[in-house]
Amino acid sequence: MQNAASLPVSPAGLSPAPSLRALGGLAVAALLSAVWLWWRLGAAPGGAPAPQPTITILVWHWPFASQPPELPGDTCARYGVARCHLTANRSLLAGADAVVFHHRELQTQRARLPLAERPQGQPWVWASMESPSHTRGLGRLRGVFNWVLSYRRDSDIFVPYGRLEPREGPPPPLPAKRGVAAWVISNFQKRQRRVQLYRQLAPHLQVDVFGRAVGQPLCADCLLRAVGRYRFYLSFENSEHRDYITEKFWRNALSAGAVPVVLGPPRAAYEAVAPPDAFVHVDDFGSARELAAFLAGMNESCYRRYFAWRDRFRVRLFSDWRERFCAICARFPQLPRGQVYQDLEGWFQA
Repeated sequence: MQNAASLPVSPAGLSPAPSLRALGGLAVAALLSAVWLWWRLGAAPGGAPAPQPTITILVWHWPFASQPPELPGDTCARYGVARCHLTANRSLLAGADAVVFHHRELQTQRARLPLAERPQGQPWVWASMESPSHTRGLGRLRGVFNWVLSYRRDSDIFVPYGRLEPREGPPPPLPAKRGVAAWVISNFQKRQRRVQLYRQLAPHLQVDVFGRAVGQPLCADCLLRAVGRYRFYLSFENSEHRDYITEKFWRNALSAGAVPVVLGPPRAAYEAVAPPDAFVHVDDFGSARELAAFLAGMNESCYRRYFAWRDRFRVRLFSDWRERFCAICARFPQLPRGQVYQDLEGWFQA
């Protein structure tokens, strides 16, 4: 080992002179820094950043449709997502940056996974807005998908049914109320907890029921007007699962101007997406009769407090699959590379 006296010294004899190896290291570091700076600024005159590449998202089969909608080049730009090319052209499989598969078509076998043609390293996205109770066949998808698009807040691409956004200007007036509670139901099954709870409520609370299940369907443009005439809306989910809060809460109640009475995930899940005084949760009551007495006996002052959120927020609905799929591009830079869902069923059922 060399001692300090044997080290090269500077001409002044006060400190060690840099060795050739050290000088070489500095040169390499300077070169790497220059290359990084050139890459960041690009070759454009004036040092302008290089344009980012367009991300191509291939939708293998459009949800609940035999044909995809028109997908012009500016589709995602309309939803505020730039440099995103959404396509349903399967011939682009080899060059797509990611491919998204909607589960219902895989479940019904209307669509099949092109496993043999899958480019190495290409991310595949599993998409579904249904609850685990209405999702089958996940056991066949072990080790296939890299990312998940769903209503679950821990999804790689979180796409809720709705959300509250800051409001600009005063809120519109609430509709005049003519009834106590309304419920729109198309799939009436005795085994469902929502049906059981309704039957327990009905003897103690006036609930007007609409929908195909009772032979009184409401057109798409009629539902909000009809529900808005009631003080409360039964936002009862068809099944109770983690984060499963659907349009029954966001559209049928909040957008309509009725207070949602919710049956679904625990109160904490609702409070994660809405103020705690914007809804009534059935789990806060010991019985249906107690819940009915609370709703029927609520005075006007108390009732109005359930709409305090409208002074600050408005409801934003997400029902267009084009917007949902464009969200993949918005999240693309942050999505985990190399991730694989080895047990998609276990994750979704949790």
